[in-house]
Amino acid sequence: MFKKTLVLATAIAALHSPISQADQDVLIGTTSASSSHYGYFVAVSKLINSTAEGVKSSVAETGATLDNLRRLKRNQVDIGLVTTNTMSAAYNGTGAFEGAAVKSKLLWIYALAPQNVVVRGDANINSLEELSGRKFNPGIRGSSTEATSEKVLALLGIEVDAVRGSTSDIVNGIKDNRLAGYVKSGSGMKLDASSRDIAAQTEIKVLGLNDEQLQKVKSELPQLSIVDVPANAEMNLPAYTAWGFGVGASASESLDEDAAYQIVKVVMEDTEHQVAAMANLKGQNMAEMTLKYATSPLHPATVKYLEEQGYTVPSNLID
Repeated sequence: MFKKTLVLATAIAALHSPISQADQDVLIGTTSASSSHYGYFVAVSKLINSTAEGVKSSVAETGATLDNLRRLKRNQVDIGLVTTNTMSAAYNGTGAFEGAAVKSKLLWIYALAPQNVVVRGDANINSLEELSGRKFNPGIRGSSTEATSEKVLALLGIEVDAVRGSTSDIVNGIKDNRLAGYVKSGSGMKLDASSRDIAAQTEIKVLGLNDEQLQKVKSELPQLSIVDVPANAEMNLPAYTAWGFGVGASASESLDEDAAYQIVKVVMEDTEHQVAAMANLKGQNMAEMTLKYATSPLHPATVKYLEEQGYTVPSNLID
């Protein structure tokens, strides 16, 4: 009798609990806890828990994009941080994912990572092709920046004298004029801290794609985005066009579509929680960013939400 009463009491308590047993638990795979992107997803998780109907969220520290894609494929996480270029390769089963496609679909994009080609102002380099033969770092070893930069440079027929090293090694090498420059992900539409550090001691230039190069990248490397970076008056840098990729969230195939819709809705419509975690999001239209920079199919929940808001979703983003 006691056991029956306890079971009944537990069931009644569940019905009145703030998080019903009918709610879906969602685990978000992120990146290192030291990254600002980890903090972003902590804010997203809090937003989901306080706002999204029928969903309870938690965050796991992971090894970022590649690790998250593997976890998404194994249904070990429900949502994962991804970069759009790697997500595109995974979805299409190309490159490192040949024969092992990950049919995860993008939920939203929240940040851009233009790949900035930064060189010393006195290096007598005024175009990408003039990098040929020069000591140059294509990106920190093992990074998405290195992988994408080497593909772009090879596509454009540019053979640099590649120098490898940590961020601090490369920055010091540029400052000391031991190498001409490097490729470094931007912080949104701004140069990252290491590039600004170099600029504090020596004049810099940022090299962009010309029209012919732009068309070649778009045609041959469709997993990359083309980013128009505005002029920076403070640093005396003109506007330029870079290759790059978006940073966003993708869903496992098993994520409930109603839960996905609730999450997309609260994320797209939030104007406080995410900005508090990542100031670059202030004033950004996440719906338009997602449509502009996605390079693989969007989740059906995202397509539904965007169409409800009056957006036309291109056919290449629907599968």
